[in-house]
Amino acid sequence: MKSYQVILLFLLSLFVYSCSDNLANIGSGIQPSSDQIMIGTDTFHVSTANVPIDFIDSRPDSFLLGNFHDPKFGSTQAEILAQVNCPEGFKFPPLSQPDSAVVIMYYKTWFGSKSSPLAVNLYEMTKKTFNYTDLYQSNLNPTDYTDLSKPLGSRIFSAKDPIRIRTDTTAIRFRLSNDFVNRFFDDSHYSSTAKFLNFFKGIYATTNYGASALLSIEEIVMMYHYHYTYKTKNINGGDSIATVKSYLVFPANKEVRQVNRFQHNDRASIAQQPDSVNYISAPANIQTRVNVPLNKIQQHLKAGTAGKALTVNSATLKVEVTETEADTASQHPVVKYLLLIKESSKKRFFDHGELPSDTVAIRGDYTTSSTLVGTTTVYKHYYSFNIANLIVRELKNAAAQNKTPDENLALLLVPVKISTSTSTSGVTSYISVKEDYLMSAVTIRSGKEIDPKSGNQVTIPMHINVVYSGF
Repeated sequence: MKSYQVILLFLLSLFVYSCSDNLANIGSGIQPSSDQIMIGTDTFHVSTANVPIDFIDSRPDSFLLGNFHDPKFGSTQAEILAQVNCPEGFKFPPLSQPDSAVVIMYYKTWFGSKSSPLAVNLYEMTKKTFNYTDLYQSNLNPTDYTDLSKPLGSRIFSAKDPIRIRTDTTAIRFRLSNDFVNRFFDDSHYSSTAKFLNFFKGIYATTNYGASALLSIEEIVMMYHYHYTYKTKNINGGDSIATVKSYLVFPANKEVRQVNRFQHNDRASIAQQPDSVNYISAPANIQTRVNVPLNKIQQHLKAGTAGKALTVNSATLKVEVTETEADTASQHPVVKYLLLIKESSKKRFFDHGELPSDTVAIRGDYTTSSTLVGTTTVYKHYYSFNIANLIVRELKNAAAQNKTPDENLALLLVPVKISTSTSTSGVTSYISVKEDYLMSAVTIRSGKEIDPKSGNQVTIPMHINVVYSGF
């Protein structure tokens, strides 16, 4: 190729590049700066604190029973107060006779040592009973319901000892006294549920020995055995007496009320955690408060958008797990679901059975991710919450009242049990969200990550990453 052709090709390429560069920037070149969309990111640190929980509203689908001591979270004592339902309208057949009665507790799993002895005592609720429509707290006083004057039965056993009725279920049986059997041999008590609950107010189950096991009771029933006779003709045409053995079932079911009582009597004496972590422990033990700097967020975002209409695209609070209790000697199951909820709305939310909403209560699932660092796989465990809509609503509410946003918005990390259903089209929806009433725990990174030896900040504390835009 001749030299003048090379020069001409170079000049042509330069001209094409210049034109394309001008076209790529023509939009921003003719748009006034006041009309440009501004996008920004910011990070806000939060403060955190452990919050002792004295009670939860007790609406259990299963029950804990027993005692367990943990050096980190203290002792948990669990007791049960339960109404049982009657076979309403039942009448004993003619020529009936009472035989026996038992209370049976069924469980599939336990927490703690399967070999540790546990002493369980049953008493009759003699003073008063529950109203079906009322809420009952998990720290109620059993002496309001029983004077312990009518013991029903007692057993000493370990979790592995009682009889196994199925491959996955174990039953504990408490045989009741003859006096009790005779009292129940009167079908006038069964004319209505209300009349029956006035006659037999319920059962109180407690323990007075053992500190290493909690049973997860799935079902409680009382069985009342009786028999009756009737005349029948034998093969010779004469009269014979036939005997029929039968029984009545008095279940502690959803048609009557049960309360799981929890105590943590030595919680104040347990070892204090370092500033670098917070604890979450169920049932009704410890939760974590997260203080979101609401006013500071508004000021920074307004400055970042230069007075434009503000949109919060995302505000992610990542709660990092520093220790899963399932990896420790205590073997607490890790908390599966956390609900990040406005502390001021907690009572309303759980009292009235509300379901998660991204402006009041946001669900976070226990999540594990892995990263390959060299030849080593590093695992991280965390819960993640997008609180953008919650922040926007709080800022809008403050503006509507012509008020400055609160300095801090107090949120609670609450361990919960979640029930869902899936439709035929594959859509999953919530049925209920309750505070966790079974044993679970997790240790999380706090909002103040300080090395206790040097006093220096060593890693990034809990924080919120915000992406926002202005129009």
